[in-house]
Amino acid sequence: MGRVAPADPHAQQTPAGRGIPALDPVPPVALVLLGVTSIQFGAALAATLFDRLGPSGTSALRLGFAALVLVVAWRPDPRAHPWRHLRLAGAFGLTLGAMNLLFYEALDRVPLGVAVTVEFLGPIGVATALSRRRLDYVWVVLAVCGVVLLAAPGSGGGIDALGLVFALSAAACWAGYILLAERAGRVFDAGEGLAMAMVVAALIPVIPGIAEAGGALLKPSLLLSGFAVALLSSVIPYSLETEALRRIPARVFGVLMSLEPAVAALAGFLVLGQGLGARELVAIALVVAASVGVTRGAATQRVEATLDA
Repeated sequence: MGRVAPADPHAQQTPAGRGIPALDPVPPVALVLLGVTSIQFGAALAATLFDRLGPSGTSALRLGFAALVLVVAWRPDPRAHPWRHLRLAGAFGLTLGAMNLLFYEALDRVPLGVAVTVEFLGPIGVATALSRRRLDYVWVVLAVCGVVLLAAPGSGGGIDALGLVFALSAAACWAGYILLAERAGRVFDAGEGLAMAMVVAALIPVIPGIAEAGGALLKPSLLLSGFAVALLSSVIPYSLETEALRRIPARVFGVLMSLEPAVAALAGFLVLGQGLGARELVAIALVVAASVGVTRGAATQRVEATLDA
């Protein structure tokens, strides 16, 4: 998926600051839901390009245009930072680029709702690893049960095995992304770190993208579609979710983000005609429930820690 906004239920709320005046009239919950919808319908639009560009070619356009927009918007200056900060931005970018490429490879083989559901194991795993509550391990078991139900081993009706591997790999990258994004947020101002990271991320799919898509990468119609994917999947949701985090607690943000697998299933159905059976829908519901449970548990743990202090 290649998210560019915090998805960790343990993350702190973004400090108050100057927001986007045009978004002031929009309720923060609506901003989050619009961001979630933008990301998933952007992923669905990306999948429509796979026949002509392939997953890696589509990833190259998406990350390339996203890097261009973010660099223009934030104008980062690498010379103003020490090497240790630049190494962090580089690691952040490598993880972000790998996450997007692996997710698109998964999406080429399994339905959108399924790919996002499996990828959600990343943030659920991070939240549980940072938790001191035994109940959170129950939520992890619930999420794993959902993924096993999707895979349906031995039944002959499970999802594509290679697609599952790609989705699980993207989940691992998402976990790393969350940890690196938190560190980057402490050393870079606003979106400067993300802009530098996105430049590095854009390099990851370049070689496989050129090999897979070739000259099609330069066709005006496909360039326009790639730009639309970058806006829907990166620029728009990042702006909306960052603005929302200025106005609502991180726990509320996390619960709303837990709806992503369901929105992804809807986008896959409406845009790609990907119908899901009862087994897949139950599995998605299990992972969504696990994500909500981990998020609410993280919020309770922070309140208890505050009271103990």
